[in-house]
Amino acid sequence: MTKREKTGDQNTPIRMRVHGTDCAKDAAEIERAARSAGVAAEDVKVSSATHIMTLRIAEGDLPKLRPALEATGYGFERIEGDDTSTDPAYKDPSYRRALWIVVVLNLGYGVVEMAGGFLSGSQALKADALDFLGDGAITFLGLLAIGWSLTWRARSAMIQGVFLGLLGLGVVASTLWRVLNQATPEAGLMGAFAVGALIVNILAVLPLLKHRKGDANMRAVWLFSRNDAIGNLAVVIAAGLVAWSGSAWPDLVVAFGIAALFLHSSWAIIRDARADLREQLASRNSRPL
Repeated sequence: MTKREKTGDQNTPIRMRVHGTDCAKDAAEIERAARSAGVAAEDVKVSSATHIMTLRIAEGDLPKLRPALEATGYGFERIEGDDTSTDPAYKDPSYRRALWIVVVLNLGYGVVEMAGGFLSGSQALKADALDFLGDGAITFLGLLAIGWSLTWRARSAMIQGVFLGLLGLGVVASTLWRVLNQATPEAGLMGAFAVGALIVNILAVLPLLKHRKGDANMRAVWLFSRNDAIGNLAVVIAAGLVAWSGSAWPDLVVAFGIAALFLHSSWAIIRDARADLREQLASRNSRPL
């Protein structure tokens, strides 16, 4: 399987929707799992923009690959014909309402935490606010894009990636300015907003828990919650260190770390969205008139 044979069933790539991915790191993990099962690096691609895996392997090799994919804990849904999801969860009105609650909580507290960052003078809070805004935007896009074609989902992801990237660059620029003009943040306010972020993350998870169906959705819920909580705890710890040391450096270091991870994910979304759009254009151009 490491060397592609020019067989007929490899002319049409196998596409699968991946459930439970959150960022470019997850996509890379799935690609590594496929390579460990013998798939050549150029024959597997997981898009961070549309969360679709493309495999250029023979149909008969797919059963050999499935155990390695399933061991990652993500869900894999074969796309037949169009790319509309058949996941029944998205057809449940109560599940969609729960997702809207997640969108409102994430986007709402993202704005609140950003304001808290300015009030307290904390760059780490501003960076953590990006995570809320990013999660809210991703969930919002997922809700809007149910039933959309791959091309339109890629276009939406491109806009999202550019917007989030600009926000990330803004935080990096303001953090650099703070490095040159250091002012110790208000540790009490900083810690209070970070604890509030933890509470909001818990509230965002609760509406989804009763809708968990299968390992993939359960993993998605806890994956998002875990990643967000790590960022929140980092800000809480930074606030404690600021209060203890009287220095702005713990706040600045955490801000740079969160912003760097955020910018990497934003770049991966833009890169994969462009690749998806190129692939769709090539596919249309290759169709007989």
